[in-house]
Amino acid sequence: MFVIDDAGNNLRELEPFLRFPGSLTIAVLPGLPYSAEAARRIRAAGKEVFLHQPMEAVGGQNPGPGAIYMGMSPAAVREVLARNLAEIGPVAGMNNHQGSRITMDPEMMETVLALCREHGIYFLDSRTIADTAAPAAAKRLGIKIGERDVFLDNIQEKSSMIRYVGEGLQKARRTGTAVMIGHTWSNELAATLEELYPELIEQGYSLSTISRFMMGLDDEDPWD
Repeated sequence: MFVIDDAGNNLRELEPFLRFPGSLTIAVLPGLPYSAEAARRIRAAGKEVFLHQPMEAVGGQNPGPGAIYMGMSPAAVREVLARNLAEIGPVAGMNNHQGSRITMDPEMMETVLALCREHGIYFLDSRTIADTAAPAAAKRLGIKIGERDVFLDNIQEKSSMIRYVGEGLQKARRTGTAVMIGHTWSNELAATLEELYPELIEQGYSLSTISRFMMGLDDEDPWD
């Protein structure tokens, strides 16, 4: 399955992904000039909306508005999340933007995941750091989360994106599913995915959204 992050900065970069013929989950950053309108257009196009929740990173990069930072109380974290969900929602779930420092912290992740459970939405760990506490926190809470397998566009070249899609397909053939994350600002990504789409369908692969996979609606598919 493909997840496209960082929607909300503008609408121009989003439009090619709205025209993509297959299923997509598109994650919208909060607090930006076009956040609410981007979410509205994604839903109107029949794609799935996630909140792309900014979180503090180990390296100290600015995660943007509506972020969660270390030192926040559980009540403060919940207040931030509730405000962002109200702006972007309704959403099927959320994933982290940056967030390596937050996702390493068990208590922070339990607060985030508990709120997801209460709201009936899914959490996708973007895995911006290997030492993530999200899976263990999810196990303690008795919930299922998704995890990113491949970043598609760390290198801004079409050949590299095709190679990373191939890595995702190899993972899917081994395990039955693969979560591949790209970004709206990638100049080549939308056209590359649209070019690959007919071949993927011809080969018997099936695109899905995060929510369908996590609800177990696509278990019969060789690739979701």
